[in-house]
Amino acid sequence: MSVPPRAVQLNEANAFLKEHPEVLYVDLLIADMNGVVRGKRIERTSLHKVYEKGINLPASLFALDINGSTVESTGLGLDIGDADRICYPIPDTLCNEPWQKRPTAQLLMTMHEIEGEPFFADPREVLRQVVSKFDEMGLTICAAFELEFYLIDQENVNGRPQPPRSPISGKRPQSTQVYLIDDLDEYADCLQDILEGAKEQGIPADAIVKESAPAQFEVNLHHVPDPLKACDYAVLLKRLIKNIAYDHEMDTTFMAKPYPGQAGNGLHVHISVLDKDGHNIFTSEDPEQNAALRHAVGGVLETLPASMAFLCPNVNSYRRFGAQFYVPNAPSWGLDNRTVALRVPTGSADAVRLEHRVAGADANPYLMMAAVLAGVHHGLTNKIEPGKPIEGNSYEQLEQSLPNNLRDALRELDDSEILNKYIDPKYIDIFVACKESELEEFEHSISDLEYNWYLHTV
Repeated sequence: MSVPPRAVQLNEANAFLKEHPEVLYVDLLIADMNGVVRGKRIERTSLHKVYEKGINLPASLFALDINGSTVESTGLGLDIGDADRICYPIPDTLCNEPWQKRPTAQLLMTMHEIEGEPFFADPREVLRQVVSKFDEMGLTICAAFELEFYLIDQENVNGRPQPPRSPISGKRPQSTQVYLIDDLDEYADCLQDILEGAKEQGIPADAIVKESAPAQFEVNLHHVPDPLKACDYAVLLKRLIKNIAYDHEMDTTFMAKPYPGQAGNGLHVHISVLDKDGHNIFTSEDPEQNAALRHAVGGVLETLPASMAFLCPNVNSYRRFGAQFYVPNAPSWGLDNRTVALRVPTGSADAVRLEHRVAGADANPYLMMAAVLAGVHHGLTNKIEPGKPIEGNSYEQLEQSLPNNLRDALRELDDSEILNKYIDPKYIDIFVACKESELEEFEHSISDLEYNWYLHTV
């Protein structure tokens, strides 16, 4: 007789509380449309009730703009009485928060209808629906993220960020040298605590590299054969990095382009596809001759323009693009080529995979993954050919053709017949409504530059 799932989860809670008698509180977490983590904090004595009955949160949580205000045009706010839905724990996400002074744990949640069905507007559910199409084919997605971020000072200058002073030298970094070990040493305590915190939380991160701007770094996550879990790790890693840095009297930013003239923050994802026997279907000594790989590439490239709003969801996202910063602005692919949108690493035959290099670190990992996997599935099932891979500098060979602003990206998404087959059109309407609301507010603001240019000139 199999153990009922709820009982299995209760066993998880019992084991954790027994192992950690010091824990006083548990943070119940759920990521909104923007990837911002929201939720509730409960006392440890209430954890069993959460596993048994879930917790209530309003459906409007998934209609919040970047400022946390409900966008009523989504229909998830006052139109439904700001009604609650029910959130249940995601198995194997209960762990300690190593930065807390009062011992606190955390638990990821996902939203459901009161009757029990998954709630369509939860980004995790959006991704799960796409993944289910691979399940039907007997295929498993193996995925890993690379996440870039800046350490910044807790004090801004005229509202703008600045690099933090080095705990070792007391100076603000100016180095733009990628992979420089000395720059890792400048912030060694903070960076090491990030890796150790990730290990404590079960997040598979074991490498940090210096990126090509002052106090910019990248954390690499291991491949896992579960794209939902890969996105869970990315969401939790961002929260971990922010809190560990704050303990070291620094802030962080995952903003796509925090500094003019410096590299932006990217969110690259590596994807391979496993058959029912666990073999990578992209395996090849000559990747260009592998039909599955070509078709997957072809599908992702065909859907790339319509995916841009998920990959680059904010006004600032589009300031990151530029040849000097290795951010591709046209649908392109190549073998071991970092100037293209889809790079195919070819170190060994069984490690052949796709590296998607377009998204910014401000993207919601679940929505980004959903868009990329929709392209992969579209390509595999329709045998989309991608054309010849680019050799050399793609920026010198291809004109910019991807949407270069949020408004155009939203139009592409709204009009996409292909993505509407993979992602619930009701959800696309909600996403577009939220982002158009943000865009309208942004465009009605008056920037300092406008005052500098026009106040006394015209």
